[in-house]
Amino acid sequence: MATTFKTLRSKDVVSTRTMLHEAIPITGTIVSGTYNDLNIKNYSHGIFQSVFDYPYLSSSANHIFDITNGYSTGSALSASTNTQNKKKTNIYNELAQILVGFDETGSVRLFDEDGDLTGGTKLQECFFLNFTRLLQKDEIKKGSFTLELGVSASGDAPFAERVTIQDISASEQYKVNSPAGEYGILYANNSAGTALKNADDTGTTSVKAGLIFYQAGIVVVTASVFSGSQEATVAGHADAGLLSQSISGVQFSPNAGGGPALPMMSGTNNINNVLSGNAISASCDLLRHRIYNVQFNNTTELNSTIYFCRANHNEFNYSSNPTYLSSSKLRVKNNSQDTPVSYATSVGLYSPDNELLAVAKLSEPMKKDPSNEFTIRVRLDY
Repeated sequence: MATTFKTLRSKDVVSTRTMLHEAIPITGTIVSGTYNDLNIKNYSHGIFQSVFDYPYLSSSANHIFDITNGYSTGSALSASTNTQNKKKTNIYNELAQILVGFDETGSVRLFDEDGDLTGGTKLQECFFLNFTRLLQKDEIKKGSFTLELGVSASGDAPFAERVTIQDISASEQYKVNSPAGEYGILYANNSAGTALKNADDTGTTSVKAGLIFYQAGIVVVTASVFSGSQEATVAGHADAGLLSQSISGVQFSPNAGGGPALPMMSGTNNINNVLSGNAISASCDLLRHRIYNVQFNNTTELNSTIYFCRANHNEFNYSSNPTYLSSSKLRVKNNSQDTPVSYATSVGLYSPDNELLAVAKLSEPMKKDPSNEFTIRVRLDY
């Protein structure tokens, strides 16, 4: 009679990993206050805003992401007289130490435009979008992220012109030198899909607009998408893009015909004045009211261990079930010359000390006798 237990060898066990992806679209009507701002929750601490897919007081509302902004202590915007200056620098430093880490001297690294951390342009004034696990699952799929920001303020069509921020080619060119995992560089295009270029560029390099940290689910958008050293042409309008030095004539309010107005500093729409002279929530409104669309693919990592349970022709032809015998005789045999037979209904996986760990049930009993053999494939997902 065959033994009850059979040892699984290394060639009988194999582990696999499967990535499942789901498209996540977030329309601007949810975020930008097209109808109202009931989807937006502001807190008494004033450090960030939370965005929900329904009015946040509704029992069916889902928290989808948080939005905040800040700048480094070395930024030209940092001054003790600025509104919420300490909170803004603390936000930047906290996220920087989590996402970028510390240098050899123990100082917090600044967000680096090209991700090499060795020098170059630093992102010292940033907006941060932190997506919930409900949306991103295990991580954001590389190369799938798109953030569209409205540019024009032409009354009924505030988003006729847009800037698109994407992690282009990130699936092959992502960075791994972050304590928070892998991240990619964000680049800016106009609404026609043409890459925006630096003013002194020859047309070979797109404007870098921020960073995206895939496992952390955090998007870092540089404040220079609203103004800065870059100069861009959007839909034929020189200096009319978000990436322009002069944005006179382009209001931050998304609807010139009566949409929600954003607080400005001394009557100007200069982004530096907005970030330094307004509360964090008001600066978040600046970006949020410009969001036309956000979309990406999330990732669910499914790990599996597959066990090949093999029953050879001379194994498991008898059952250890007590009902298999009747008066010390096999119920399935009428005489001693009959072939023994059994029916497999389940497979048990045991620990080395024969403790039952898992049971796999077959869809129907499988007949087993000395004339056949089979392999049952058992998969554990986790």
